[in-house]
Formats: sequence, C-alpha cells, structure tokens
Amino acid sequence: MASYNPKDLSTGRLHAYLLSAVAPRPIAFASTVDVDGNPNLSPYSFFNVFSANPPIMIFSPARRVRDNTTKHTLENVEATKEVVINVVNYDIVQQMSLSSTEYAKGVNEFEKAGLTMLESDIVKPFRVAESPVQFECKVNEIVHLGTEGGAGNLVICEVVKLHISDDVLDDKDVIIQERLDLVARAGGSYYNRAKKGFFEIPKPLTTLGIGVDAMPLQVKNSMVLTGNDLGMLGNVPSLPTQNDIDSFIDTVSERYPNIRDMSHHEKHKIARNYLSYGDVDSAWKLLLS
Repeated sequence: MASYNPKDLSTGRLHAYLLSAVAPRPIAFASTVDVDGNPNLSPYSFFNVFSANPPIMIFSPARRVRDNTTKHTLENVEATKEVVINVVNYDIVQQMSLSSTEYAKGVNEFEKAGLTMLESDIVKPFRVAESPVQFECKVNEIVHLGTEGGAGNLVICEVVKLHISDDVLDDKDVIIQERLDLVARAGGSYYNRAKKGFFEIPKPLTTLGIGVDAMPLQVKNSMVLTGNDLGMLGNVPSLPTQNDIDSFIDTVSERYPNIRDMSHHEKHKIARNYLSYGDVDSAWKLLLS
C-alpha cells in the first residue's frame, strides 16, 4: 500500500487524491449575484447538508490551486450574504459542466449554459428553473481555511425557502429518488448517476467555450436537442469553417444522399446520434450544413 505525508505531496497531487478517493460527492449548483445584481452560476462538489434544525448547508469555493485566485462565487457571497443552491440531476449535467468554465467576471453563466433564471422569493440570486430542487439561502458565516492555493472557504448557509418540482414528488409529497435522478462528482472527469453508476464528461475547455448564447437560433431553440446536447455543443472554442463543413458533407453524402435538402428537424436528429458518441465536431458540421 502506498502511504504519503500530505506535506510531501504537491497541492495538485493531493487535491487529485482527495477528489478521487472521497467520492461520489453531491453538487451545489450555486447561484449568486454581485453588489450590482449581476448573476453568477457555478458548481461546487465540496458540499453537503449538516443540520435540519436549523436547516444548514455548507459548500466550499476553494482557492484555485494553480494561481491562488478566488472564485466569483466567494466574492459574491462575501458581499451579499445570499446564495441559491440548486441540485443537479442528469437532465442538466452537461449544462452544469459547461457553466464551470472560467468565464470573465460579469459573464452570465445562465446564458452561456442555456439555463433559465427564475426569480427567488426571498433572496436576490436567481434559481435554476431546470433544477428539480432549489434552496434559497442566507449566508450565516464564511470560514476561511487558509490563504494558499487549494484552501477551502466554508460558506455556511441557512435555508430560508426550498422549492421542489412536482415531477419528483409522490402523492404524499415524498421525493422519489429515481425521478430525482441526481448526479454526483468524482475524481478527474468522472461523475456518478444515482440510477446508473459512473460515467464520464470531458472537462470544460481551458479556452472558453462559445456557450449556448452564441449558438445559431435554429440550434439553440431546437425541438430535438436536449439541454445536455446544448451543453456539449457549447463547450467548443469556435464553430467549424465553411470549408470544414463542406468537406464533412462530402464524406457523409453516400450515407445521407439527401443531406443538403434535409430540414433542421431531420439534421438535429442525426446530430443527436453523433453527440451520443461524443462526436461534437461532426454534430456541429451537420447542424451548420
């Protein structure tokens, strides 16, 4: 058995061991606003519920390991003392992953991820309308655990109102776990689906993904593509060129002889098939043909 003294490991290596070994972890999809009311949305897997009376949740936006900077979420909760914690189910996991891209301050991750802002009843931050359970919270305390990269910041939140979708409740208002279909985080690119076990999602690009807001309307408003599909499509740095699109169409014209005359609806169905195999590049070329 390999044994280590944490002080002998680099922060990055220790961080990777902790995240891979302490898993799966629930995800706090944290919605905040800055002092000017600009929305921010980001997921955190250093998260859990710690009390029912009072109802207390804690999540930790840690300092970045690579450069010791802090997250916009932490800056916002320090300034406003409010947050909405949304749960993440399988239907929005790709959009959640896209929202974790480190967009510049002031960029609205709701728009980038193609998620809907829903006004809260008590706090100022918006809820994620697509999330099946949303917790409006007041921040009671923030505990800073260190000043170096990788140090956590415990945001201790008290739930002041919760919202639960009727779709996940039975006739006695009890949550049905199979309907909730929660997703949890593991190490590296791995996630865990409550109903089906581990699966993998490529990490968001270090170069910024274009986001759902930058997509052509016929793609963004598709009646075929799901939120997860849009999340995958939004995690590309740029769209293919016309030459790339034409070359692709030439290569698949034997399989799809009428491809140039297909409706958007027909193309979107085929694009979904490409996305099911993780082939985002081909899906985009088809969608833009």
